[in-house]
Amino acid sequence: MTQRERQVERLFKLHYRAMYRLASILLHDDDESKDIVHDVFARLLVEKVELHDDTAQSYLLLSVRNRCLNALRNRNIHEQVHQYLLPVDEVEQTSPEDFERLVNMLKVGVNELFPPICQEVIRLHFSEGLTFREIAKRMGVSETTIYKHLRNSLDQLRQTLKKAEQ
Repeated sequence: MTQRERQVERLFKLHYRAMYRLASILLHDDDESKDIVHDVFARLLVEKVELHDDTAQSYLLLSVRNRCLNALRNRNIHEQVHQYLLPVDEVEQTSPEDFERLVNMLKVGVNELFPPICQEVIRLHFSEGLTFREIAKRMGVSETTIYKHLRNSLDQLRQTLKKAEQ
């Protein structure tokens, strides 16, 4: 075990409980809280951030807080998009055959209606399940840009579907 690994292990033993407690209070989700705390420690190993004993706890708690706030923001954006796409009661009333037909129509519609960048955002988000942050990083743009592309695409798709129903 390297000196760095021993230092991170010592910090883990000293600060894990407080970090987990903070994440748990903010997220109300035990598994996600543990993941965030573990991610902070993994980042310490990879990025080799130098921590001093007098500032380590503050740095670690601030890191957990920031990751929790990002997770909450991503949850909120994700929920808004899904609510915007299809209300839950509409999905529950759709038969499997109709749902499959709708999915096929959407695939064709996406290819015909949207420019390549919107097609890519839709594919990455809905087919591959990537978060806005992951898509933004992959495409080299901001999360807001990804959200706007997705929202505009869904607006256009809804309008097209409404016209088709008439």
